[in-house]
Amino acid sequence: MLAALTNWTLAHPRRVVAFWLALTVAGFIAFPIVTAGFSEDPPAPKGSAAAVNQTFDERFGTGFSAPLIAVAEPPAGAQTGADMAALERRLRQALPGAHIAARDTFVLAYPREDGDEQAQLDAARRAVADATVAGAPVHLTGRDLLERDDEDPDSSVLIETLVAAAAALAVLVFVFASPLALLPLVIAAVAIPSTFVAVALLMLFTDVSFVVLFLVTLIGLGIAIDYALLIVTRWREERDAGATSEDAVRIAARTAGRAVLFSGSAVAIGLLAAITLPIAFLRAMGYAGLLIPLVSVAVAFTLLPVLLVRYGERAERLRDRRTERAQRHWAKLARAVVRRRWAALAAGVAVLAALCAIAAGQLLGQAPARALGSSPGLAAVERTAGPGLLAPIPVLSEDAAGTARELARVDGVRSVIVPGWQRGGQALTLVVPSADTYSHAGRDTVAAVRERAAQLPSAGVGGWAAEEAEFIDDLYRSLPLMIGCIALLSYFLLARAFRSLLLPLKAIVLNLASVFAAWGLVALVWQHGVGLDSAPGSVISWVPVMVFAFLYGLSMDYEVFTLARIREEYDRTGDTDEAVVAGVSHTGRLVTSAALIIFFAFATMGIAGATDVQMLATGLAGGILIDALVVRTLLVPAAVSLLGRWNWWFPDGARRLLVIRSPARTASARSRGRA
Repeated sequence: MLAALTNWTLAHPRRVVAFWLALTVAGFIAFPIVTAGFSEDPPAPKGSAAAVNQTFDERFGTGFSAPLIAVAEPPAGAQTGADMAALERRLRQALPGAHIAARDTFVLAYPREDGDEQAQLDAARRAVADATVAGAPVHLTGRDLLERDDEDPDSSVLIETLVAAAAALAVLVFVFASPLALLPLVIAAVAIPSTFVAVALLMLFTDVSFVVLFLVTLIGLGIAIDYALLIVTRWREERDAGATSEDAVRIAARTAGRAVLFSGSAVAIGLLAAITLPIAFLRAMGYAGLLIPLVSVAVAFTLLPVLLVRYGERAERLRDRRTERAQRHWAKLARAVVRRRWAALAAGVAVLAALCAIAAGQLLGQAPARALGSSPGLAAVERTAGPGLLAPIPVLSEDAAGTARELARVDGVRSVIVPGWQRGGQALTLVVPSADTYSHAGRDTVAAVRERAAQLPSAGVGGWAAEEAEFIDDLYRSLPLMIGCIALLSYFLLARAFRSLLLPLKAIVLNLASVFAAWGLVALVWQHGVGLDSAPGSVISWVPVMVFAFLYGLSMDYEVFTLARIREEYDRTGDTDEAVVAGVSHTGRLVTSAALIIFFAFATMGIAGATDVQMLATGLAGGILIDALVVRTLLVPAAVSLLGRWNWWFPDGARRLLVIRSPARTASARSRGRA
């Protein structure tokens, strides 16, 4: 199939160039239309908490997610009734239509959803500016006030793409040392706008998140260059061996082309995790992401052969060096790993295990209040009513008093407030957890309150914490099954490619470990603040899923490319250790260069102002770096060397199941055919 496609493209170069030129122009025309149609925010998850919050909005005019809190710390035993009543009146005048309730040391205020948020905050500040309670000053706090000024700085995807392209060009110049380095960039320049044409068609059927803009431009840049890099490098090898330009293209398409085809398949398999999710906007991101490797593969298989035949030889005349020296360096590194394989394996496993342990403790969703900032008001709330007051759990029921009695018995609940707000025969109860509602302990309390409320007649739990919990449950409930199915599908494909039962298992285990380690890296940076002056304190809930969807295929691509060459060398020599050394020496420079290009593409996504894009970029760039430095440099050669002859265990039953002819039978069949 690949040979027939290559022959057709070489026979019709003008048609191929005209087609891709037209699609590229269409992509530039479609770009402003596509960017104008992106959805800025994901749609709200649909569940019982979302339905309760909608009822809050319709009946009360507010969602009761995070109140403003005016808090004071009067002396013990002081009379506060008159001052608290005056403070409540001030806030009612400053916030018309707000739901307000006063207690001994604080006043809760839920402004109307349809008001100007900044104007309401400013009015509340003025209302408490000179207020006192028994001589103690009043502080205004709340999650909205605690949040830092997190307006994302302006960023231009064009600038980020140019930065990534410049970094990629530097790597390509190092690899090729000739004008041939420009060809992969040309392929990317065609693939990216062509992908936007496909995205424009996708938007006719579904909403697409603005994150896709960065995925197509930056991930598309890296993938398109990588695919072209593999083919161009093999073309050069065949030219060095004496083949004509056209014959070298045909050989490259038949050999490296298979690697490119497998790469596109691997990325597509990973994106199945996003496409099958029950969250609409993530499915749309998965579909849009799937377009990137499909278009890039198509351009690499059709336009690149034409350009190589037309311009390849001319570019190679200016080549100034060969690659044998780099191969010697990689061979030396591989021999060192093989000699100290237990130490290399232990070091690699230690790094992955540490990051996976951090990933196990990641906090998804909104951050605890302490991660948002500090203030005298926050400290006062924590001392007087507990941090859970920053985001009480609102419960709607027909019997507020009875609901309050039942929910006060739930583990983790500090207090229950019945403010007396009623609409349509139902009343509101505010449950205050002992811990911050958005901490691990607070979320356990939210889950316990939801479970107990489900047993009460007509009780429904709302608030953003409950709604977010439903979203995360929907998002991750089926993820283990999806990962298992994707791993199983990958295993069968790899077993057929490697003619081994253990090599594919090792590849999948290491690949999954590198993805989970990337999750840990995201948590280390964005939750724990390592390397940042200030961190959000949590991980956006959908980021780990998309990191898995993209990183699984990309990491598998590089590992498989290395293992395939090791398998080829083992078939030639019959010595596992020598196969490891030879395989790594031939692929190390090329695969590392490809990984660097992808890394720079992901890293420049971090320039984007949007925090969710930056988190995604951290996971993807960090995952590629982990894969390049830990998995492929240490773990893959060490593990293959340790397994020895067991790497190649492939019983006849498995061979028949996967419909693979043995080398002996294949040779015999060829002999009969020649006879």
